[in-house]
Amino acid sequence: MASTADFKNGLCLEFNHDIVTIVEFQHVKPGKGPAFVRTKLKSLTNGKVVDKTFNSGEKITTARVEKRPHQYIYNDDMGYHFMDTSTFEQIPIEEKLIERPELLKEGQMVDILIHDETETPLGVELPPFVELMVTYTEPGIKGDTATNTLKPATLETGAVVMVPLFVDQDIMIKVDTRDGSYSERVK
Repeated sequence: MASTADFKNGLCLEFNHDIVTIVEFQHVKPGKGPAFVRTKLKSLTNGKVVDKTFNSGEKITTARVEKRPHQYIYNDDMGYHFMDTSTFEQIPIEEKLIERPELLKEGQMVDILIHDETETPLGVELPPFVELMVTYTEPGIKGDTATNTLKPATLETGAVVMVPLFVDQDIMIKVDTRDGSYSERVK
């Protein structure tokens, strides 16, 4: 059990017969009336985001969720397959439980959220940035740097990311997995 004073981003709760995580929260103390907490809750089972207001001091049941390191191996019609690096046990996970599956590269390390009581996987957390090779992009025009123009680039995983004009084919780039955007070139 926890109260609204214990809220922090990433805290997992049992809410409406579901397991949710707090995406963002805000304590509000109006001039008149009791204090309350506005939250955005994301379901770990179906990915829906819900706005919910809690009264200040309200008791909430927390869910025990563990992050376990796994290595991405491959995907097929059964889902995406990951291997536990300590036990070498493989588990398949559905595509809907992965935030940005198009950025997964074979051999990449990820964290899998697993519910402690039922031992079921709830989601896959990619690292904040991944380094991927650009396999195809149109060549940039020399001297066209007056504006902050972007062009599409296809990466080794098949994902398409908008990159600046100076990025060419066969260049390693860093991609932000939270929003799928270009971050920087890898030296």
